[in-house]
Amino acid sequence: MANASEPGGGGGEAAALGLKLATLSLLLCVSLAGNVLFALLIVRERSLHRAPYYLLLDLCLADGLRALACLPAVMLAARRAAAATGAPPGALGCKLLAFLAALFCFHAAFLLLGVGVTRYLAIAHHRFYAERLAGWPCAAMLVCAAWALALAAAFPPVLDGGGGGDDEDAPCALEQRPDGAPGALGFLLLLAVVVGATHLVYLRLLFFIHDRRKMRPARLVPAVSHDWTFHGPGATGQAAANWTAGFGRGPTPPALVGIRPAGPGRGARRLLVLEEFKTEKRLCKMFYAVTLLFLLLWGPYVVASYLRVLVRPGAVPQAYLTASVWLTFAQAGINPVVCFLFNRELRDCFRAQFPCCQSPQTAPATLPCDLKGIGL
Repeated sequence: MANASEPGGGGGEAAALGLKLATLSLLLCVSLAGNVLFALLIVRERSLHRAPYYLLLDLCLADGLRALACLPAVMLAARRAAAATGAPPGALGCKLLAFLAALFCFHAAFLLLGVGVTRYLAIAHHRFYAERLAGWPCAAMLVCAAWALALAAAFPPVLDGGGGGDDEDAPCALEQRPDGAPGALGFLLLLAVVVGATHLVYLRLLFFIHDRRKMRPARLVPAVSHDWTFHGPGATGQAAANWTAGFGRGPTPPALVGIRPAGPGRGARRLLVLEEFKTEKRLCKMFYAVTLLFLLLWGPYVVASYLRVLVRPGAVPQAYLTASVWLTFAQAGINPVVCFLFNRELRDCFRAQFPCCQSPQTAPATLPCDLKGIGL
């Protein structure tokens, strides 16, 4: 560190410190404002009270808590390092901050893996998803499982932490164990396996959608009908679907003997109609964008940690390590922005709930969010 009495030394360090504190303050404000606003939107809008948005609500609340817990500590560490005064946070403080950073990181990773599995089931096995997984109990169990697994994965750094070091960004780093420890490598491998498995699930979903989009030649085989209940090889299934949904007339079709039609109390739809399919695809795109950004923003820090563990502690330049840590800080506030960009339903609900945030030209053309959800 340059001495403040040297010409230009104190002014340059003061400018660098001011830029760093201003950037951290901006990240903190953006993260808190975006995640809190997103949480209020999901709580207030009844059309968003569905399992995917409950999971997204938990993710945003965790990001806000991470920014609130980590960024102020990094700001205090930066000021202490620049002034060369003040007591260090101590081993317990470093362990606690490392535990919180690892907890929120693994919670996001495990939750995104669960979201990817539910997105695949919503597209590939929609009937099972609509009957068993579309309610809030499934979302609550998935959230609890993500927190439990994250707690189990993040707890070892508190037990084996090795202190924060001299770097002002170290108090909120992911890996706080001594470099070269076997536990640190397993710690990083677990994160890489979870993120890789999440992308494999989305890749399988992409192949599933692509296979179902292939055009096949139509075979015009006449259907069999004696009493307007079409069945047989040439039947399209529409008459059977109407009868199953409760709109059938006359006797039971031969192919549906033993199947109970849907009555007034059994109004759950069994077929994935086109509008529902488009909604599920938009949700898949939004969640995959969040997952991809998680990989891109955490990837440089994971690579640096691998180099420090497998090669040597000084193998990573300090500038690269600091930039990779700051990218992980940015991940705490970028999810609401990505969700609003990739989800039209969220934008419509935001305009309906907060009319003051829309321009006068778009206000008359805005429909209520409930009407948007049914395709009007």
